Amino acid sequence: MSQDFHNIRLEMSALESSLSAAVTNGSLLASSEKNIIALLAGTTSEIALEAVEELVTEGNWSELNDRFFKTLAFGTGGLRGRTIGRVITRAEQGAGGPNGRPQHPCVGTATMNFYNLSRAVRGLVAYAKQFAGPDRKATLVFAHDTRHFSRDFAEFCAKVASELGCNAYLFEGPRSTPQLSFSIRELRADAGVVLTASHNPPHDNGFKAYFNDGAQIVDAHAAGIIAEVNAITSEHYEALPEDERGTITILGAEMDACYVERLKTLLLRPSLLEGASTKVVFTNLHGTGGHINVPMLRGFGFEVLTVPEQDVQDGRFPTVESPNPENAPALKMGIDLAEQSGAEIVIGTDPDADRMGVAVRDESGKMVLLTGNQIGSLMAWYRLKTCFELGWLTHANRSRALLVKTFVTTELQHAIADGFGVGIVDTLTGFKYIAGKLRKYEEAIPADKKGDYRSLTEEQTRLLRLEYSRFFVFGGEESYGYLGSDAVRDKDANGATLMFAEVAAYAKSIGKSIPALLDAVYEEYGYYLEVGKSLVMEGADGAAKIQSLANSYAENPPTVVDGSAVLRVRDFAKQDLYDQEGDLLPKEKMLFVDLEDGRSFAVRPSGTEPKIKFYLFGKAAPGGDLAASKTAVRDGLAGLWSWIEADAAQR
Repeated sequence: MSQDFHNIRLEMSALESSLSAAVTNGSLLASSEKNIIALLAGTTSEIALEAVEELVTEGNWSELNDRFFKTLAFGTGGLRGRTIGRVITRAEQGAGGPNGRPQHPCVGTATMNFYNLSRAVRGLVAYAKQFAGPDRKATLVFAHDTRHFSRDFAEFCAKVASELGCNAYLFEGPRSTPQLSFSIRELRADAGVVLTASHNPPHDNGFKAYFNDGAQIVDAHAAGIIAEVNAITSEHYEALPEDERGTITILGAEMDACYVERLKTLLLRPSLLEGASTKVVFTNLHGTGGHINVPMLRGFGFEVLTVPEQDVQDGRFPTVESPNPENAPALKMGIDLAEQSGAEIVIGTDPDADRMGVAVRDESGKMVLLTGNQIGSLMAWYRLKTCFELGWLTHANRSRALLVKTFVTTELQHAIADGFGVGIVDTLTGFKYIAGKLRKYEEAIPADKKGDYRSLTEEQTRLLRLEYSRFFVFGGEESYGYLGSDAVRDKDANGATLMFAEVAAYAKSIGKSIPALLDAVYEEYGYYLEVGKSLVMEGADGAAKIQSLANSYAENPPTVVDGSAVLRVRDFAKQDLYDQEGDLLPKEKMLFVDLEDGRSFAVRPSGTEPKIKFYLFGKAAPGGDLAASKTAVRDGLAGLWSWIEADAAQR
């Protein structure tokens, strides 16, 4: 027995004794003890032992519980967790890394690091190989955003995939999530991953997995991938012999150009943008959005200003509290620049450019923030209107056209769809469910008619869908995600930027501001207002509180809310519920409460953040005084939230 091995065994013995004592006195969760021992047994990193020893020696049990209370489960969205701990150990800090980050990611089974990443990518590789067959190597595509460790993680994934016999494509630098989706389809890959935590805080990162249709993995494949991942308990793996390994191909400008050409087909009336003199402020909030959007908008003649401080790709997101265009403060610097420059529109995208927020000038010249529901409804209305004007949709074929949205997205889109006589389908929260509908519509086209569907133009696929299937006009979710084509199978802030630019150009062509155009929609279809709220509960204790609160609504739903009787409660976790096409919905922990006075709310634990989310809905019928309707609906939702907050505190 070597002296080093003897010393390590002594260290482990002493450490395990300390952990056991901490469990006995209540300082450490039993699950944390189990997971610490499992990680140290399966890791190849010396940093892990040093970091755990340091936290144990300093008695930092709350940090150990947060890092080890669970194993970061590979779910249908992949992995997401902290990559930088609340407490950074000396071992993790090391010599330091770029943008002030530690040298090494956060050690833990509930955190995002090479230990969990190794298990995830190897499980995905094993599953993808089953679909490649014996005659070719499986192909995977890897992209990443600007977050801490994103490049390191992406390079690691490509290396592992190639060493295990797959061909890997790796983007040369940060790219958006929707571009990964497009590239999987374009390259006919078997799977793909983007290393991102979307709009989460800077300390987080994630592994978002996609399958061969370019959509996030859904239950049909998730169970198989999860089984492969869970079967792997060690970070160590054996690379295949050189002649059995795959290649790594770097993707750059050529794939960018291919993606942009497809995005341009989203324009319904390109002539509206010809010679556009509109001045736009664009900010990518330190992320990937500017790489595609700025040159694309300038190519159409827009005068595009950017926020210099936020052009910098920096995983600290140093100029914002949160890099989320849903939050007004994230666009403040963009709005300030618009005020200085006289720009008409501010557009912001989150770090992986799948979400887009905007601010626009109203009739008085004041900059106004639009909600995700308002942005999506404007684009849905404009695209339906224009499809009919172009003759793509007619009375004869409109039954085959539809909008797709999530249940927690505004009911205004129902009114718009009904007004045009087209269909609408609600899905569970998550764009993978919208993508699932797109897969269904593509598969409904006879094989002998569609051939290689992905090589067809937008016009060709539209004609096929209108004849044999359903034509997806637009889809979206309230959380600032939108899609106007089935060539991409995830929400796309790059495409949304172009689609919204066309709406803005249309409004300008008829002499209206964007808010005035939105008011015209309200006057025709009714006023709808939605408010999103959440209660944040972090760490191991927070996760338990979130589940307890969510369970309380299912076990003891309210009967009267803010003075209004409850008409209906839909429990998506327990009831068999069907969408408008008769498809049975997967079970999800979400509960909808509809009130007699027309208000409603939904409650759902977030799948990606330590919070429980509440969605509040109010409406007023068309035909009345719009200003009075806005006030009444707004006051009604304020009262509803006050009631919900007080009720939640008692649950």
